[in-house]
Order: sequence, then structure tokens, then C-alpha cells
Amino acid sequence: MILSIICFAFMNAIVKYLQSFNTYQIIFFRALGTLFFTIPLLMKQNISFLGTHKKLLFFRGIVGVISLTCFFLSLNYLAIGTAVSIRYTSPIFAAILALIFIKEKVKSIQWLFFTVAFIGVLIIKGFGEAVNSFGLLLIIISAFFQGLVFVIIRKLGDKENPLVIINYFMIMALLFGGIMSINYWKTPNILELLLLISLGILGFIGQLYMTKAFQSNETNIVAPLKYLEVIFSIIIGVFWFGEIYNLLTLFGVVLILLGLIFNIYIKQKNNTL
Repeated sequence: MILSIICFAFMNAIVKYLQSFNTYQIIFFRALGTLFFTIPLLMKQNISFLGTHKKLLFFRGIVGVISLTCFFLSLNYLAIGTAVSIRYTSPIFAAILALIFIKEKVKSIQWLFFTVAFIGVLIIKGFGEAVNSFGLLLIIISAFFQGLVFVIIRKLGDKENPLVIINYFMIMALLFGGIMSINYWKTPNILELLLLISLGILGFIGQLYMTKAFQSNETNIVAPLKYLEVIFSIIIGVFWFGEIYNLLTLFGVVLILLGLIFNIYIKQKNNTL
């Protein structure tokens, strides 16, 4: 999961950097770069492209495209730190949805630690910051559907190869992004092309290891680790975009870490009893 979130943090930064391109074109290249890996790997390993749980795989693809599109669109209205921070309310949605649909139990004390982590996210976002209402709506929708993605992957468990799950998602994203970007297409220069292609590479690595992480453990243990992407995004923001973060932001980071560490500790302690 840590390798996954590092890749996603760099991918998000590149998306922000490429704001001169339409969101749908970025989604198209994000999918194209990833399919460059998944399709040959599926063929080499003689794995069926269709999988065995077609309805769940199709649903995961649709949900993933909605979440990804809303997130990339929100970057046109929100600062990257704000967008990334608010999106990582998704583990809370994931925990609620997992409780409802796959009966994963969440201890009361875990909800407390989820709240502590979420407060940290809010502090990083900054209470005094003016937030575009449409951008805020987009990122909340993205967070909800991202939480649903976590639950679907957990429901699939190890019944499907991670490559099959990713391939479904990326084919749907490629078709959606390609069709929607026809009227907004901008021909990239060499540097821009390399950056656009890198989105698919980083996305593939991030998606692969996120899928493996959720297949190997319970949603309410793995999902909160996604909050760490906020921290990586801050580091990238400082060194790449020259962003400045105050003491309140650092305090928010501490709260996130405390919420995560204690949540994982409590869960692991319960599993050993």
C-alpha cells in the first residue's frame, strides 16, 4: 500500500502540472499507459480477459471511472492539497459500506481513530480556505465512489487476478476518456507526451499494489493507509510546486498518523486475542 500511494501521489502531481490538457484526455492517456502493461501480461500468463465474476468486475470498472473522473475534474477547481485531503475521506465511506455489504466489523474505538484522522485531514485542508462549491461536490463524489471501489475489491478477494481487475477499469477509462476528449484534443509536445505516458505507468504500479493490498487484508485495516498520500502530496507540493505549509498543516499530519497507527494497533490486537 505504501508503494501504491507514492505512485499515486506523483501521478496526482503530474495531473496538476498538466492542467492545460482537458481532463478526459488525461484519463485517456492514464488508461492507455496502464493497458500497455496489463494486456501483454494477461496474454503472457494466459489469463482470461473476462474473469469469472463479470458483473462485479464491470461494476468496479464503472465505479472506478466515476471516482477518477471526478477527482481529476476537481483539480481544476481546488488546490491539489485540498483535493487530495478531502478525497481521503474515502476510507470512512469504505468502512461504512463494508459494514453494510460485507459485514466487516468496526470497533467503536476505531471510529474514534477514524475521526481523529479525518480531523487531521480537515486541518491540512484549512478551515479558512475558500473552497469552490462545485469542486467540493466533485471531490466528495469521488471519495464516496473510491470507498465503494475498496469494498468491491475486498468482495472479490483473491477470486480474481489483480491484472484482470485493473484491466476492466482501464478499458472502461480508455473508452470513456477517448470518446469524451474528441472535441477537446490537444497534441502534446515530447515532454508532455512523456509525462502523459508516465501517468499510466505510475497508475499501473499504484493500482496493482493497491489491489493486492485490499485482497490480502480487511478493508478497515488497509483503507486508512491511503491517508498517507496526503503526506506524500505535501512533500511533493513543497519541492515541486513550491507550496508552503504552516504549523496547523503539520499538526494535521500528526493527527492523521496518530489516527492510523492506533487504528491499526487496535485491529491487530483484536486479531491476536
